[in-house]
Amino acid sequence: METHRIGTREDWLAARLELLDAEKELTRRSDEIARQRQALPWVPIEKAYRFDTDEGEASLKDLFRGRSQLLVYHFMFGAEWKAGCPSCSMIADGFDGFQVHLANHDVMLWAVSRAPLPKLQAYKARMGWSFPWASSATSEFSADFNVAFTEEQQRVGAVEYNYRREPVFDWRPGQDGGGGDAEDRFAAMCGTDRASFHRDRPGLSAFALEGGTVYHTYSAYSRGLDGLWGAYQWLDRAPKGRNETGGVWWRRHDEYAAA
Repeated sequence: METHRIGTREDWLAARLELLDAEKELTRRSDEIARQRQALPWVPIEKAYRFDTDEGEASLKDLFRGRSQLLVYHFMFGAEWKAGCPSCSMIADGFDGFQVHLANHDVMLWAVSRAPLPKLQAYKARMGWSFPWASSATSEFSADFNVAFTEEQQRVGAVEYNYRREPVFDWRPGQDGGGGDAEDRFAAMCGTDRASFHRDRPGLSAFALEGGTVYHTYSAYSRGLDGLWGAYQWLDRAPKGRNETGGVWWRRHDEYAAA
């Protein structure tokens, strides 16, 4: 059994005040990084991307819905998959709660995936979500923003994700979705194989609309998305933290009872 240091209230207060100094420094550093994000140069979007939405075909500019800012969560849901990524689903569980606040603060939030719209609509209904979700199946949007890749890119080592080039994908035994590690399990949960699961990745991209022109302002991937995991922000303040010594523990929110 894991034990933890036991102390007096005075011991706790002394340690808490020391931690408070570190937390304040982290907050100040986070504020400065946010300023650096906002200071990045804006890049005009030249392609005419098209999306399938509940309201019909839409352009990237249409996704702003009258706002001047747009946040896109690149939700992992491959074209041939049967269900969305469990990790992206855990993140997306928080979208409905705050997207209305963003929309009333000049910011639209959308999820975008490569799966065709009917699959997104069915999964959205299953999850009970209401945030807007668009399909990029007919455009190069997901590929251009480095969250969607081809089998050929995997085989020749041409996948560039999170601002670095990855090695050639290793098609080793056990990568058919039936293996024991997290990626195999998640691939199986999505109704696909491990290689296909790797061809879609999570990300966040930000855009601005000014003077009729859409600009790309920011993108983040991998651990750069940690701040979007609402549940993790709570767990980091729980007595045992994320407590993930047993590996991946989460499920889609409608799957816990059956686990």
